[in-house]
Amino acid sequence: YPDALEVINRWFDEGHIITFFTSRTEEHRAITQDWLQEYGFKYHHLLMNKPRGGNYHWIDNHIVRATRFKGKFTDLVTKVAEIEVFDHD
Repeated sequence: YPDALEVINRWFDEGHIITFFTSRTEEHRAITQDWLQEYGFKYHHLLMNKPRGGNYHWIDNHIVRATRFKGKFTDLVTKVAEIEVFDHD
């Protein structure tokens, strides 16, 4: 993914909080950090042990922007989407 480094580092420089969320286990943290550093990725956090498979839920009481990589990075755009939330009643 030739533009990944450039785009992620630009987002970092623009003030976005960059967090990599990986299915790698905690025992692979050091080698993952070394790889990111070797290739020059700027980031704030590295979360390990992401559930494998696509049917998991990220639950947070703050706004979270998730970017799913689909083979090509593009500029971020604003979209209106229908989402499911917990009922407050």
